[in-house]
Amino acid sequence: MAKKGLNLRISERRLNKLRLYASSKEKTMTQLIEDWIDRLPSPEVDDSSTTPLPNQLNG
Repeated sequence: MAKKGLNLRISERRLNKLRLYASSKEKTMTQLIEDWIDRLPSPEVDDSSTTPLPNQLNG
């Protein structure tokens, strides 16, 4: 899988907090953010959704 970049603007206080937490857990900031993203629930597709699924697009 190809890796992509992410630019994030946060306060210096939050950045330092993230750095300290990552260090205390012996993880990188990237690992912490990836772990958090992986814990997010998968989006559910409702039958009444007006957004077509990729296989429902008219081409």
